[in-house]
Amino acid sequence: MADSIQVQLRKGALDLCVLAVLSRGESYGYEIASTLVAAVGMGEGTIYPLMRRMQNDGLVATRLVESSSGPPRKYYCLTPLGKKVFEAHRSDWRSFTQSVETLLEGEK
Repeated sequence: MADSIQVQLRKGALDLCVLAVLSRGESYGYEIASTLVAAVGMGEGTIYPLMRRMQNDGLVATRLVESSSGPPRKYYCLTPLGKKVFEAHRSDWRSFTQSVETLLEGEK
């Protein structure tokens, strides 16, 4: 049962986590995935469909950059809409987590 809540929390926060990573500057897919694996344990396979959806929704823009060590890398960056959505989601997240913390503190 404990694993279940961890999975649900990760899924629920994944969009916000990707937006947070990109709020720091552009990044390519593998780099985003590696950051999320290290920070919250999200698998690489979940990132690429999410990035495609975010691109379709107008939250991220992409550009290809040639690589000397393999195929071109697709870099992602937040669009102006993506920045607005990130700020709104971050505010919502902080409000939500504060409410949950308040409830948990009452359980002493």
